[in-house]
Amino acid sequence: MDRPIHHSSDTPTYVSDDESVVSDCESGVSGDEGTFSGAFVPAPQDGLRVRTRFVRSLVLNGLMPEVLSIAKNAHSSVMARARAQCFQIFARAVAELHEGRANVRFAWYGASGKEEIADIAQHGFGHAHCNGLRLSPLDCPLQSVKSSGVDSDGVRYLLLCSVILGKTEVVPRGSNQRRSSSEEYDSGVDDLSAPKEYVIWSNRINTHVLPEYVLSFTLPSLKGNVNIGGPLRPSSPWMPFPALISVLSKILHADQVAIIVKIRKDYTELKISRHEMIQRVRNIASDKLLVSIIRSFRAKVHLSYPLCDDMIFLSLKNVCRGRFICLGG
Repeated sequence: MDRPIHHSSDTPTYVSDDESVVSDCESGVSGDEGTFSGAFVPAPQDGLRVRTRFVRSLVLNGLMPEVLSIAKNAHSSVMARARAQCFQIFARAVAELHEGRANVRFAWYGASGKEEIADIAQHGFGHAHCNGLRLSPLDCPLQSVKSSGVDSDGVRYLLLCSVILGKTEVVPRGSNQRRSSSEEYDSGVDDLSAPKEYVIWSNRINTHVLPEYVLSFTLPSLKGNVNIGGPLRPSSPWMPFPALISVLSKILHADQVAIIVKIRKDYTELKISRHEMIQRVRNIASDKLLVSIIRSFRAKVHLSYPLCDDMIFLSLKNVCRGRFICLGG
């Protein structure tokens, strides 16, 4: 559903989340927002919602972030107000082209450091993104975390932006495509049904992307065997969830498979926890069957199967111990 277009003085509305899943690795929302030339101001109330969504998503990927500060774009300068108004105008224009649907979303951008944040706040995104600006959806920040720079104190910076997606087309990750394939499309995604990456073309970056918040954080500890510098890979035998569903569809009744697919969907939409998803799958497909499937999968393609950040990995070792844990996103 599109998020309503807001005026520069309004606060974007986030869906409320159950904060019980958020680890105590969070710190209070404090601030070095003054670093960004007054462009950002403290965001205590809505900042907590932003922090909850961010921390929850990384915890589900085995990472334990410590949020240092969250600040909100004040749109206080003349040019900042002009960019915000320009964004609203283009959102309305895109909506007119697509039966009232501008498809405005929130998305993360991994900055190289606070200097880049300050430059974007003052001048916009510039022209360094010749193949399009790559952004991560609100609940899938991992790729932007990977692309963010780390300063000498171990601090990383992300921008949370409002983004006009309009009508999207598939643009595979790593593609050298530099513009939409036709006038029919406004932006790109890596997957139409469950995107993990948005692509805004270079000629639209400063009209279709509006910075809203800046978040600074560190990753003081890692949980499990996650390496944010590369694909997620557990140390024990594993199997991606889509492959598991494919195998189970040949063994279980269609109604049971449909329930598992629904469970997977509820998890990806953050309606249930990772633990709850796994326990529900275990209740439908026995541990004995799951262990057999994972062992068979490992023997066939364990070393050659391509890994992706958005896969769910099922650990055989933890099944045998009665703790069937999934790693990954």
